[in-house]
Amino acid sequence: MRIIAKKTLRDFWIKNKDARQPLVVWYTEAKKENWKNFNDVKYFSKSASIVGNDRVVFNIKGNNYRLVVKIDFEWQVIYIKFVGTHKEYDKIDVKNI
Repeated sequence: MRIIAKKTLRDFWIKNKDARQPLVVWYTEAKKENWKNFNDVKYFSKSASIVGNDRVVFNIKGNNYRLVVKIDFEWQVIYIKFVGTHKEYDKIDVKNI
C-alpha cells in the first residue's frame, strides 16, 4: 500500500514523542500490505473500526491515540486523514474528515 502522507504522522510524533514508535510500526507494517477489502484490514488489525465512507480508525499506542485513514483499495492507497488524542478525535466528523 502507498501511504499519503507520512508527514502528517511525523508532525504528530514530533509533538507527541510517545506516539513515534507505535506510528512507525503501523506505517511500516501497513506499507507492506496489499489490502483488497475491509476484511483484510480487520485481519491486519482486529481492533480497527470500519466507520463508513471508506474510513478506518486504528487505535495507536494501546488506544492512547486514534489514526483515521481513508483507503482506496483499487489504487492501493491509504490516505492519512487524522491522527490525534481521543479528546481531539471526539471533536471530528470521522466520516467526513
